[in-house]
Amino acid sequence: MMRRFYFSLFCCFILWMGSAIHIGEAEQKKFPLKVHFIDVGQGDSIFIQTPNRKTILIDGGPPEAGKTVIHYLQKQGVTEIDLIIATHPDIDHIGGLLHVLEKIPVKFIVDSGKFHATKTYFQYVTQIREQMIPVQVAKEKEKISIDPLLDIKVLNTTGKIKTNNQSSIVLHIKYDDSELLLTGDIDRFQEKRIRKKYNIKSDILKVAHHGSKTSSTMSFLKEVDPQITILTYDIGNDFGHPHKKVIQNLNKIDTTIYSTAVYGNIILYTEGSEYMIDIEKSPVEALQEKTN
Repeated sequence: MMRRFYFSLFCCFILWMGSAIHIGEAEQKKFPLKVHFIDVGQGDSIFIQTPNRKTILIDGGPPEAGKTVIHYLQKQGVTEIDLIIATHPDIDHIGGLLHVLEKIPVKFIVDSGKFHATKTYFQYVTQIREQMIPVQVAKEKEKISIDPLLDIKVLNTTGKIKTNNQSSIVLHIKYDDSELLLTGDIDRFQEKRIRKKYNIKSDILKVAHHGSKTSSTMSFLKEVDPQITILTYDIGNDFGHPHKKVIQNLNKIDTTIYSTAVYGNIILYTEGSEYMIDIEKSPVEALQEKTN
């Protein structure tokens, strides 16, 4: 009975639109694209400042990271969020969004459309409905229009027989000659389908599922061929992330690896060609924190 109630509420809050997602308009200016991989422990939260200074928050980490995300956004001078993208309904991705929705005005939400009968998901849906935030379910192949200087394309989203992780919204973001691939928590089956269907070669890769052994196959990584890879996980997590095999695969493709567990908050800057990485702490500082 409760599951039926959750599903009815979910159906009420979703707003279906056309084949593309348009979130306002922006003038064409030339500022760096900034991608912040926020250290939320065992989870994902990515904050993007577009070249036209639009703001995108992709996931919010687990519930206990909500205050961390809010504090981080406020330090960046964020007073409202143009777009939230919830890649899938697992608690380590939408849990922190509950706090964000309470504290910071949000103009628009893109959701995977994957239903999940949990208390956290119910609270997430309820907040969106109460605040009357426009929502659209992502569709594969559609583009998200928020900044004319960015090409943001959805490569994967929910399906009838997909698990939560398999339903993750996968985004390919292009800014001039710079390309990023953000993979949520997809597994090897989605990786295989995506690499066969799309050109996924990208300069920067956010490694799927926190470095789980279910993802990051060698064939997929070779196809992406990233210069930089980002891992999001917590030191000493209960899942053994990142898996030894994943690290071996990443080393084989000769990519530079950064992780939030080691470096804390990671900021990528690009003006469309060259990259600069800014890290919060050194590996030595991370080791000291672990031993203290």
